[in-house]
Amino acid sequence: MFFKQKKTDLPKKDDMKKIVADSGIKHIAFIMDGNGRWARAKGLPREAGHGVGVKAFKNAVTLCRDWGITTVTTYAFSTENWKRPPQEIREIMRLLDVYIKEAEDDNDKNRIRYIFLGNKDRLGEELAEKCRYLENITKDNSLILNIALNYGARDEIVSAVNSLIAEGKAEITEEDISSHLYTRESCDPDLIVRTGGEIRLSNFLLWQSQYSELYFTDCLWPDFNEEELIASIVEFSKRKRRYGGV
Repeated sequence: MFFKQKKTDLPKKDDMKKIVADSGIKHIAFIMDGNGRWARAKGLPREAGHGVGVKAFKNAVTLCRDWGITTVTTYAFSTENWKRPPQEIREIMRLLDVYIKEAEDDNDKNRIRYIFLGNKDRLGEELAEKCRYLENITKDNSLILNIALNYGARDEIVSAVNSLIAEGKAEITEEDISSHLYTRESCDPDLIVRTGGEIRLSNFLLWQSQYSELYFTDCLWPDFNEEELIASIVEFSKRKRRYGGV
């Protein structure tokens, strides 16, 4: 099911702080799907869509921060995405490298805490070290931005369980697993937004999303703008979250 708000029904940007506060949304996660299809529709190579997608990503994070959302998680590159064409993977990693440098330079202005979710080892030593450095210099900032990179939810759960076994745990509780996930610094997502027209989670935050509200739109990620973000949060504000109760 796709959720569409009429443009005339959307509140103004100035009203979003109150809507966010009243709705109780603290953590929003994005499955940023559709970069390649956006590029193909315009006669461009798939990798061209990722550059435009970065701009949409930056805009969404800035708006979330300005409206009072305290945690944002983005699905940047999954463990399955290594199956993509080599030139596309190289472009994604190049864009990531550029973004990390910009994040370092803009740290004092943006005050974003960066956490990279996933196994960094496959990224290569240089890029992995840049990720760790950015995490370290931003660790005292307020807005948490989780970037899921070489991430898969099943891999995350297996990693958490193996860590607990290595610690000598004979019995493992839900709390134990939650405290050993890549997302242990964050609350569970209130809202997961997926662009691109697909209706699935694709191995994203499977443990953390047990009571997340889901919002699907056929908007391709490079076209995901302020209006689309407002529509998703407004839809969330209309939901009744019962957490298994009545």
